[in-house]
Amino acid sequence: MQLADRARNINPSPTLTIDAKAKKMIANGVNVINFGAGEPDFDTPVNIKKAAVAAVNEGMTKYTPVAGTEALRKAIAEKFARDNGLEYAAGQIVVSAGAKHSLYNAFQVLCQEGDEVILPAPYWVSYLEQVKLAGAKPVILPAGLENNFKITPEELEQAVTPRTKVFVINSPSNPTGAVYTRGELAALGNILEKSGIAIISDEIYEKLIYDGVEHVSIASLTPALKEQTVVINGVSKSYAMTGWRIGYAAAAAPVAKAMADLQGHSTSNPTSIAQAAAIEALAGEQQAVHEMVAQFVRRRDYMVERLNAMPGVVCNRPGGAFYVFPEIRQLLGKWCDGKKIENATDLAGVMLEKAHVAIVPGIAFGDDSCFRLSYATSMENIKVGLDRIENLLGTM
Repeated sequence: MQLADRARNINPSPTLTIDAKAKKMIANGVNVINFGAGEPDFDTPVNIKKAAVAAVNEGMTKYTPVAGTEALRKAIAEKFARDNGLEYAAGQIVVSAGAKHSLYNAFQVLCQEGDEVILPAPYWVSYLEQVKLAGAKPVILPAGLENNFKITPEELEQAVTPRTKVFVINSPSNPTGAVYTRGELAALGNILEKSGIAIISDEIYEKLIYDGVEHVSIASLTPALKEQTVVINGVSKSYAMTGWRIGYAAAAAPVAKAMADLQGHSTSNPTSIAQAAAIEALAGEQQAVHEMVAQFVRRRDYMVERLNAMPGVVCNRPGGAFYVFPEIRQLLGKWCDGKKIENATDLAGVMLEKAHVAIVPGIAFGDDSCFRLSYATSMENIKVGLDRIENLLGTM
């Protein structure tokens, strides 16, 4: 049986591959510190779990409308108005099985053969594969540490061609934690608005921001940009609900309808019980989110300080999400445990085998001179893991 070209061309997620290998070592009795996970280590808040239990007891276990229940879409619309200054009708909102699913739907209905999609790098791993699955060509736009991993308007303008169909922005960013300011978004928005290019704005880490940084949705800047933008969000990261699989998208009505129609022939509706829980997440008590953010700040600050004290490592202070993305250019070409380190992939392999620390090499995100560490793990794990990294790097 021969696979279709699209199946043969899919690359497995490097983040999930690293995570799986680390978990296998752990299952075999190896004490691995895993910095690869992209999910909060906190439990889902009690009020959200209670809402799910109540939904089960009330018999909310049947099909719902494909795009989500009216109650959830109303809660999402209220969240957009309250948090982002964006007004959407229920028909402009599509609830899916996670934000990754929302992104997939968006790429599928917006892109086709011959289209180009501009991806600022470092980028989240699945953007690249989803663009290719839609038949489009990814156009990678590098943004380095020297500019805090953010692209400039001039770089964007130079990347636009007559074939450019979509521009992707992820703020706060996975893997870098970079957050675009209102002014930076406005400058990018001027170019995008003039060109009429569709925008996919991934805002899944919206509530995980630090140091008084403001989260701004590019869709909120002008009415025209709102019409051009598909806003992607969900409850996974902010509410420690990764396993509940609820993401959502808001877009112009024709785009939202197309996404719902596509979903109707793939998954149909997301889980009814998880939808009830998501209503409570968005509309209920938010104290657990604030407490989680406070813990992330403490962990981030410790991790950044420790990494910058290690020879050959440069790490910026991210404004959001729960990752750091340190650069190791000064270490490239050196030897570690008998292996020449040519890139972060080499270092990640040695790190896992010899130090029993799982990191994600930057090749997964389009920059193999860096690696990603998640601080969505306990402070104890962070301290032990960084001690091991420091000891290994000390041998180089």
